[in-house]
Amino acid sequence: MKFYPEEAAALPDLFTLPQLAQAQQSQTVLQAGALCFDPQKRLHLQLAGYPAYIPFEKCALGAGEGEVREIAILSRVGRSVCFIIEQIESGPDGPLFTLSRAQAQKRCQAEYLNQLCPGDIIPCTVTHIEPFGAFCDVGCGICALLPIDCMSVSRIGSPSDRVRTGQKLHCAVRARDDKGRLVLTLKELLGSWQQNADLFRPGMTVAGTVRSVESYGVFIELTPNLAGLAEPDNRLSAGDRVSVYIKSILPDKMKVKLVILGRLESVCAPMPLRFFFTGSHLDRWDYSPPGARRQIFTQFDPAEKL
Repeated sequence: MKFYPEEAAALPDLFTLPQLAQAQQSQTVLQAGALCFDPQKRLHLQLAGYPAYIPFEKCALGAGEGEVREIAILSRVGRSVCFIIEQIESGPDGPLFTLSRAQAQKRCQAEYLNQLCPGDIIPCTVTHIEPFGAFCDVGCGICALLPIDCMSVSRIGSPSDRVRTGQKLHCAVRARDDKGRLVLTLKELLGSWQQNADLFRPGMTVAGTVRSVESYGVFIELTPNLAGLAEPDNRLSAGDRVSVYIKSILPDKMKVKLVILGRLESVCAPMPLRFFFTGSHLDRWDYSPPGARRQIFTQFDPAEKL
C-alpha cells in the first residue's frame, strides 16, 4: 500500500458505497475533505453522500494522550485528511461512518516510514515554515523536518527563500531527530557544482539573487546549488534580484566570477527547483568537481538504524 501526503485542498468525494465497504474490509487508507470541527471535537466528513466523523482521540497519533494541540486538528477543515474506516453503522437515513486518522498514521509509520533508511528519496509536501526550516508531510499527515541548511548549497536567510507552503518536493532521508521524526535533506537532489555550472557559460548575462553582501564582495545565487561572487556594492541587500555578466567559471576553485550590471525591480520569489537526481536512493553525493581543491560531499549509510 502507498501512503501519500495529505492534500492541501479538499478532494472531491468520488467514493461509492461498495468501494467504501471494501475499503473497510481491507483497511485501505483513503483521503477525503474535512467539512467541519464540532463542539464535541469531532472532525466531520461526507462519504458517498452520507455522514462520517473522526472522534478527537482518533484525529491524529497522540491526540488521545494529549500530545496533539486542538489547532492541529481543526486546521484540517477545508483540507483533505487520511483515514481508515473503522465502523459502518446503519441508521434511519443511511449509513454512518466512524473513521480513524490515527490508525492510518499508525499504519503509515509501521509499514512505510519505519522501513526507510538514510539516502532513500521520498515525496513530501511543505505544510508550514519556521525560521529554522520547513515541516513537510511525508505521509498521512505525519511531519518531518527539512532544516534550512539542508535546502540548498547556496545559503539563504529564510526557508521561504527556497520553498513555500503547499509545495510538493522530493527529499532524501537524512536521519531522525530526538523526537523520532524524520529529518530530510533537499540539496543533494539539486545537482553538483559542475551540473549547475554547465547551465552557464562565460560571457552570458543572466539574472540572480543576492544572498549576502560582504566587505569583499557580493554573493549572488544563480541556482539553488550555485552562487558566484561580484565586486562589493553596498547599494544592494540580501534578496535583491540583479542582472549579472558571467566573467569566468573556475571548476578547480569552484568559483564563478560575476559583474553586476544592474538591480532588477521584480519581486524575489523562491526560484524554481530543478531536480538533477530522480532515482529512489542515494548512497553518496559529491558536490565538488573531481580535482577541486575543496571536496564537499554527503555520505548516506543505508545500514544506519533510523
